[in-house]
Amino acid sequence: MVPLEVFGKNPYKTLISTILSARTKDEITLEASKSLFTIAPNLKKLSEIDIKLIEKTIYPVGFYKTKAKYLYNIARSDLAIVPKTQEELMKLPGVGRKTANLTLNRAFGIPAIAVDTHVHRISNFLGLVNTKTPEQTEKELLKVIPKKYWSEVNRLFVSIGRQYTTNKKLGEFLKRVKVI
Repeated sequence: MVPLEVFGKNPYKTLISTILSARTKDEITLEASKSLFTIAPNLKKLSEIDIKLIEKTIYPVGFYKTKAKYLYNIARSDLAIVPKTQEELMKLPGVGRKTANLTLNRAFGIPAIAVDTHVHRISNFLGLVNTKTPEQTEKELLKVIPKKYWSEVNRLFVSIGRQYTTNKKLGEFLKRVKVI
């Protein structure tokens, strides 16, 4: 089960599990998130935890020491609640465009397109965009995809990208279902 689906509309859990998910498999992210939320169910509790305990709790997520430092610093900032804008979210340690957009979308229901490697690759493969970077892909997708669909782009393309890991496999699939 995907961590963002489990934690639903909880902004704190969505933000934290999204930070943990970078370059980590969903199953590992989910277990690490659940463990962390057992001892730190909110920002206040997270601020009371030593960085070594955060590291130990989130291990074996990828780059767990760096991510522990991000969480430790977020918890000790003046943050009382999770921000509701991309700009404010991106001021937080370890939060880039994708994490900010996923948090806005999943926790707050604000339409946003979160571009990861799957969204970037598939969007270019399908010819929706012709871009070199995820940031360029996001900007172009905002122009070509109606706003009512923005929230579904990441979920759909990540699901497809995990099943069809190369453009060759993706092309074969799309030909079978007569999309191309």
